[in-house]
Amino acid sequence: MAAAGAPAGGAGRSKVAPSVDFDHSCSDSVEYLTLNFGPFETVHRWRRLPPCDEFVGARRSKHTVVAYRDAIYVFGGDNGKTMLNDLLRFDVKDCSWCRAFTTGTPPAPRYHHSAVVYGSSMFVFGGYTGDIYSNSNLKNKNDLFEYKFATGQWTEWKTEGRLPVARSAHGATVYSDKLWIFAGYDGNARWTRIPTEHLLRGSPPPPQRRYGHTMVAFDRHLYVFGGAADNTLPNELHCYDVDSQTWEVIQPSPDSELPSGRLFHAAAVISDAMYIFGGTVDNNIRSGEMYRFQFSCYPKCTLHEDYGRLWENRQFSDLEFVLGEKEERVRGHTAIVTARCKWLKKKIIQARERLKQKSKQDIEDEGHATCQKDGIGGNVKLCRLQPLLEVPIREAEAQPFEVLMQFLYTDKIKYPRKGHVQDVLLIMDVYKLALNFKLSRLEQLCLQYIEASVDLQNVLIVCENANKLQLDQLKEHCLNFVVKESHFNQVIMMKEFEHLSSSLIVEIVRRKQQPPVRTHSDQPLDIGTSLIQDMKAYLEGAGTEFCDIILLLDGHPRPAHKAILAARSSYFEAMFRSFMPEDGQVNISIGEMVPSKQAFESMLRYIYYGEVNMPPEDSLYLFAAPYYYGFSNNRLQAYCKQNLEMNVTVENVLQILEAADKTQALDMKRHCLHIIVHQFTKVSKLPNLRSLSQLLLLDIIESLANHISDKQCAELGSDI
Repeated sequence: MAAAGAPAGGAGRSKVAPSVDFDHSCSDSVEYLTLNFGPFETVHRWRRLPPCDEFVGARRSKHTVVAYRDAIYVFGGDNGKTMLNDLLRFDVKDCSWCRAFTTGTPPAPRYHHSAVVYGSSMFVFGGYTGDIYSNSNLKNKNDLFEYKFATGQWTEWKTEGRLPVARSAHGATVYSDKLWIFAGYDGNARWTRIPTEHLLRGSPPPPQRRYGHTMVAFDRHLYVFGGAADNTLPNELHCYDVDSQTWEVIQPSPDSELPSGRLFHAAAVISDAMYIFGGTVDNNIRSGEMYRFQFSCYPKCTLHEDYGRLWENRQFSDLEFVLGEKEERVRGHTAIVTARCKWLKKKIIQARERLKQKSKQDIEDEGHATCQKDGIGGNVKLCRLQPLLEVPIREAEAQPFEVLMQFLYTDKIKYPRKGHVQDVLLIMDVYKLALNFKLSRLEQLCLQYIEASVDLQNVLIVCENANKLQLDQLKEHCLNFVVKESHFNQVIMMKEFEHLSSSLIVEIVRRKQQPPVRTHSDQPLDIGTSLIQDMKAYLEGAGTEFCDIILLLDGHPRPAHKAILAARSSYFEAMFRSFMPEDGQVNISIGEMVPSKQAFESMLRYIYYGEVNMPPEDSLYLFAAPYYYGFSNNRLQAYCKQNLEMNVTVENVLQILEAADKTQALDMKRHCLHIIVHQFTKVSKLPNLRSLSQLLLLDIIESLANHISDKQCAELGSDI
């Protein structure tokens, strides 16, 4: 990686991703709910924009694209016959092309260069120049040019000191007032492959290996499009979530105009959309097309952080693990632990059974409570006072057990100092617990860390400890590390080698003399279940016997778990801390409105495991829920708004009309009536039309009155 200095002055302002904001001036009542429903761009929609006419600029590939204000600037590339050095401008508001105004001497024609924006200028570095038609004067460059957008002036920078190696097909970005150049091709060698560790997220696999693609960043996500992958030109759009470290393929909206697969195109982001220009398509044809992709933008999912805070502050803890011979104590929450670990769940059930075996009088004297279940979703009897349940775990010591607990709450562990011997040994103890407790996901995370941390300084200590703990897979990794040609002589000369157990020394010598034949296992890697998967199963019935609170929806009971509700909602957290009802029952509403049963279940899915997919009518009931219940952010509200914008159809318009009327979402009600009026031929055939309230039917008739004759209106009224 090389860095070149950039001119003084403030960097361009970072763009803030749009989102739906809380209106804290609103009353708690959803009587004042407004969605600001109006024109919008369909998310995940590809739209073909006017292509660049040949008289403005040639079709091309291997060029660069940058965004500045409301325009896209295209520089260089090749048209299949010659290299180019013209500068084109596309106005995203007018959707019009022109040649950008320039003065001064531009860079020589080139392709596979890089271009970045800093302040009010574009900087072009390196690339491949020469005459590709006659195959002469071809060479990589390491020159640097600046283009000032305000004046159109091209200037070549003359820098002192050591220059980056001349290169093409590299990466470049601006960070901390410096231009950073990474990798590329210098005429002899490309960038070596960058290894990535398995991320254990249970997500779809990453994109196929490829070249000639583009990648842009928007709102905590990286988007990869196109390129050549195994002799094909795929046109899927891949998205990498920086928060969850998972890949997914974005499904385009049904009305999309999809670009064909291509390579050596270029991409840039303006506001909340990505623009793709040019590239090489099938049969080595250059493209002059411009496409726009509308991003979706939501606040991040805080599920893992919310449960992580519950672990850190230990608020509402209801059990205490008694660990090892020292009987050290670590508090936790029954709901989280029993959802994530079957081994510990069994220990907790055993502890509860021992408690039940005490005499009734003893239980009353000590203030204990019992939780009785009458089938899934049955009655749960609750008591206000409930001291900590003691759960002895003789197999674990406190420090590694706390790391394991952190994983149960967050699906990850905070890796300590990489390579430090004591920290590696700690994670080895965690690994041993993960094996004993059958936590496959944690096993792989520990292995990942330990194997990445093994080096010449610690390999013998790690190997000895793996041998003692009977961690065969880890021991195998250490032995293979030791007997490598580049490592072996250094390792056997270390003092630590002399202090190894004799059996391990013999094993190392034998391994060096006769390496084992490598066998490939066809068994798929068991990565276990994720936090989201476990909490989903818990809500759907696996956690019924551990319920400790009753939520009443219009008088109907729904058993739930205090710790989970408190972790995800400041409303419940404050209630359980200060105003816990004596009977253990909580009436559910959103302001003065009681949501439908279906919408309430959608809200519980969001609380327990972050699910946001729901019917659009549920979104109307829950639009104000993030504000009323004090969720960590307005992610649910943003999804509700998009759901209502995208998914109101003739088939569901009557259900949404009912929900809009009940929640007094007047703008959505008007929108539904508008659809009903203009699609009444289809709406009139819906079976649930005549089940609407008389007031809603009158609203429909009044809306229709302006669009049909008085006679038709009278006939319709009498028919309804």
